Amino acid sequence: MATKIDAPRSGAYNTPRVVHLSHSVAETEDLAASFAATLRGGECIALDGELGAGKTQFVRGLVKGLQGNPHAVSSPTFVLLNVYDTGRLKVFHLDAYRVHGPEDFDAIGFSELLEQGGVVVVEWAERVKALLPANCLDVSIRAKGKHTREIDISGVP
Repeated sequence: MATKIDAPRSGAYNTPRVVHLSHSVAETEDLAASFAATLRGGECIALDGELGAGKTQFVRGLVKGLQGNPHAVSSPTFVLLNVYDTGRLKVFHLDAYRVHGPEDFDAIGFSELLEQGGVVVVEWAERVKALLPANCLDVSIRAKGKHTREIDISGVP
């Protein structure tokens, strides 16, 4: 897995931007598991990428890295929210793909989830950007080939 670190830029936590190149689902999950080790609770992660880019695989790796059951992770596209209890932190996994606007997230208590001390992960985050906290971590996954993904993380904790 190749890693490139760019100079600091403004944004979440005003920290460096890190770009990883993953060549498989396993590498994506391993990267996310390593990233999970840096989480302390209270983080919000805005997760963006096209359909099939690997957003749910990234969440699977996060859950694994937090000592949870990665096999329990599924896309919350139709239910809006999945909650995973892990050995370290609770993970609130939301999907904004089918929401009609930020009010849908308000209706399920999004702001209260941010106060639970767990990790809130929002797939298709650009659809509810107005609700995300200013210090949200940004993770963007882009397909660069059949199995290759560029994973851009900014606001590293």
